[in-house]
Amino acid sequence: MGIHKARKLLGISAALITLAMPMTNASADMSATDETKLKSVIAGDQRQESNSARDQYRHPFEVLKFFGLSDDMAVMEIWPGGGWWTEVLAPFLSENGRYVAAHFPAEGGPAYYGRSLNSFKEMLAGSPENYGKVEVISLGPDGKLSESVEPNSMDLVLTFRNIHNWMSGDSQQAMFAMMFDTVKPGGYLGVVEHRASTDEPQDPKAKSGYVREDYAINLAESAGFKLVAKSEVNANAKDTKDYAGGVWTLPPSLREGDKDRAKYSAIGESDRFTLLFQKPAN
Repeated sequence: MGIHKARKLLGISAALITLAMPMTNASADMSATDETKLKSVIAGDQRQESNSARDQYRHPFEVLKFFGLSDDMAVMEIWPGGGWWTEVLAPFLSENGRYVAAHFPAEGGPAYYGRSLNSFKEMLAGSPENYGKVEVISLGPDGKLSESVEPNSMDLVLTFRNIHNWMSGDSQQAMFAMMFDTVKPGGYLGVVEHRASTDEPQDPKAKSGYVREDYAINLAESAGFKLVAKSEVNANAKDTKDYAGGVWTLPPSLREGDKDRAKYSAIGESDRFTLLFQKPAN
């Protein structure tokens, strides 16, 4: 049985278990060979030291294992920014899979779109042995992709801390609809986002950078996805989520500068939810 067929069967089984049992931290399977390869890539010298230093907060191995990554998948990452996850995903997928970076459009939008995209492309050009097969496409805040990615073509779509950005421009529904259209039937969506407290209503614009987990689940399910599993690998109970400057008060932004730097550094990066969804096979 091929890896993709096995994943689909595993995914269907996981969904059936989810219906009968409370949600657990169980995720799709990852082979021992892929685990070894992923660990090697994460430890590789293609990664910037400043990025590797954040592994204690972002847990790349645990997160990608939870999402059921395999090295023959077609994977699209939404708005990869400076390429933190690209440093891991692109080399891991380069031999047998496909990595598509759906980055900011080159024109239009805020000025930082262009700066971020140019910086990302410079990173790719600086290490062709690791990033020579990366496909960079355009994804606007309206949820429209350039034509290089066909509908129903991705095994796995990933978005890391982007929902609050979409909410600021009221494009969250469009983005989830696009991701649903892009994932293959039976394929997966992996989501990580700063987690808001449940004792206050969701700010429609997410100005603090925090998003309620139930709100995110509703967005995905309204687009047609089904929740498969949750993970607490990125949870941080120290995060009080009540900062005047929002989530950017914490590392790595440390918006307050030297003011209370030791306090915020001790908290670490934000409390985050980590969710795995599946597109129904039929």
